Amino acid sequence: MPAGQSRSLRDYYVILRERFWIALPLALLVALGIGYYQARQTPMYASTAIIQFERPETIVTTQGVVDASIRNEIDLNTYIHQLTSNRVRTRVLESLTPEEIAIIQRPYLKSQPPGEPLPPLAAMLGLLSIDPVRNSFILRLTVGHQDPEAAAILAQRHVDQFLSYLLDNISGVNDTALDFLHERAEQLRLESEAKAQKQQEYMEKNNLISLDSSTSIVDNRLLTINGALTAARLRLLEVESIAKQVADYQESGDNLLEITYIGSYGTVAPLRTQLSTLLQEQARLAERYLERHPRMIETTNAIITTQEHLDFAVQGAIADLHASLTEVNKTISQLETEYTAAEQEALNLRNMRVDFESLQNEALVARSNYMQILDRLNQTTTTKYLEKVPIRLLDRAQVASHPYTPNFPKIIRVCVMMFLVVFFGTAFGLDFIDDRIKSAWDIENFLNTSLLGIVPDLNNVKDEDKYTLLLKDTNPTAVEAFTGIYSAAKTHSLVDYPKAMLVTSTIPGEGKTLVSANLAASFARHGKRTLLVDCDLRRPMLHRRFDLANTSGLIPFYESGASLDTDLSTDPTLGIVKLNENLSLLRSGGRSRRPTELLESDLFGDLLKKLGRYYDLIVIDSPPLGAVTDGLLIAERVDEVAYVCRFNRAHRKHIQLYMRALRNAKTEILGVILNGLAPRRVEYYSNYRYYRSYGKYTNVEPARGELDREPARAPEAAPAAEPAVAA
Repeated sequence: MPAGQSRSLRDYYVILRERFWIALPLALLVALGIGYYQARQTPMYASTAIIQFERPETIVTTQGVVDASIRNEIDLNTYIHQLTSNRVRTRVLESLTPEEIAIIQRPYLKSQPPGEPLPPLAAMLGLLSIDPVRNSFILRLTVGHQDPEAAAILAQRHVDQFLSYLLDNISGVNDTALDFLHERAEQLRLESEAKAQKQQEYMEKNNLISLDSSTSIVDNRLLTINGALTAARLRLLEVESIAKQVADYQESGDNLLEITYIGSYGTVAPLRTQLSTLLQEQARLAERYLERHPRMIETTNAIITTQEHLDFAVQGAIADLHASLTEVNKTISQLETEYTAAEQEALNLRNMRVDFESLQNEALVARSNYMQILDRLNQTTTTKYLEKVPIRLLDRAQVASHPYTPNFPKIIRVCVMMFLVVFFGTAFGLDFIDDRIKSAWDIENFLNTSLLGIVPDLNNVKDEDKYTLLLKDTNPTAVEAFTGIYSAAKTHSLVDYPKAMLVTSTIPGEGKTLVSANLAASFARHGKRTLLVDCDLRRPMLHRRFDLANTSGLIPFYESGASLDTDLSTDPTLGIVKLNENLSLLRSGGRSRRPTELLESDLFGDLLKKLGRYYDLIVIDSPPLGAVTDGLLIAERVDEVAYVCRFNRAHRKHIQLYMRALRNAKTEILGVILNGLAPRRVEYYSNYRYYRSYGKYTNVEPARGELDREPARAPEAAPAAEPAVAA
């Protein structure tokens, strides 16, 4: 199953199967409790009367004071609310006879304790409901009561009193409306005449015939003056800018001829050209003649004269500039005065227009109101004689023959629905709360890694045989499981031989030592020179599982300061034991209170590298990551990690935490090995359905000589590799 795949129906079946005996009693308790409560309800009888709202008959085209006709759903909803109003309910109470009251009180007298007063009559009128029939103007008026005869009486009485209420409402409102309209029409006639007279007096007082032409002339004059004023202000800005520039040049002693206005004014430009020519002529003559030469004197005099004329022209330009500034200011002042006068004239005309139009509108409104009231008075007078309630009774209320509540079919449906909701909600809710690893789906989706395989529960195997399953070939199911794990590890591995593999878990008791021993034997059966290393230096176990003493191993080798230059496979201090042709064991050599010193030492890392020359694969059994940090230290020195999880033991959040730590250490995680799954659960939790039937195949006695050839054929066996990558 690829990572991120959604749950299948089998996964949901497993969840329900696991929580069945918790969800079933709870769901039954809730469903039966609800059913019992609803079945004990007081029997209620219902009686229904049906009424129809008719469309209005068009006798005259005028509109009445009260429009009782139905034209849309809004009108229908209005009548429904009137039917359920307190006014109609009060009319029903007042219309009941003593005999009818006795019938209504009859069921309450039976259930009332002796000496207790009866509830008020208003509380005994039952439950009224109005149901409109879809796509029609028909209403079903239903009353529920403990007495069937009382239900029929109340349903019919609601219809009768509602019809009476509508008729009284229409008649009374028409009479009141006519009186009001007569009085109001006379008031509006007098108001209309007064408004018209007031408008006429205002026009005569102000000599008004037409305001539109005067307003147009004044508006045009305002636009013209405003345009001229804007142009004058722009001219003022321009002249002031030039005057400021001249003043700045005069103050700083700069050449005024550099100013564009002065340089282009009057005769300034020709004089500048003439002066420049004379200066060039003087410079040319100075190369040939002395200062007192007649031509030099003549040229000098001409230069002086031209300079005087130029200075005079510049002063004239400055004087003209100041004159322009004065003239522009004067023009602006005149235009502003004219604009203010025109603006005031326009304002006066507009104020006059407001008053005039206000009087005119008041007169028009008063006239319009008078005509509308007069027209409405004529209509009301006509429609007063056409009063009719547009409701017809289709079916009278009948006495019910059986109660409508308790409704046992509905109770059964509700109970079944509540049972299903509680049953499935409990099962899936508990599964959501319980985050322990139980299936291949948990591994693929929550841990974001691959399932290498499943090791079945081996409680029926003796403890001394569990760690040599592949060495002795005593349990075909377990052998096939580890063969499948070997195939999956080979498929998922990205590292070539030789390499080192760490086998670890989250907490103690998950079976990592069993998995590491048999996984190493599985690689050895397939022709790989494999070294099994016991790196649990706090609680070493592998030497016991193979009935060996723990006198040699990692700790003695480290403490003796032995050299790596020797043949490690035969080093007596290291004490590597050969378990079969391709499998060897490196023991811990005792226990250590400070194992991190050894695991972090350069000697340990160099030892693993040196052992890689002798073996294709080094399988390291380490302490659980949740107990001590030894496993993380070892993970930094290996190529791959196989993570062991025991079924329904470790929590997902803890495993995710330690896997994140392994990935941060740049260690390749091959996948997860799920351990301790009972054979009957394997099919449901992993889709490894071959386990139940594979025993028929593996229990067949092999022919003589085939046992020796089996390991060589195992890697090519398709059934072994399929479960590990398909879960």
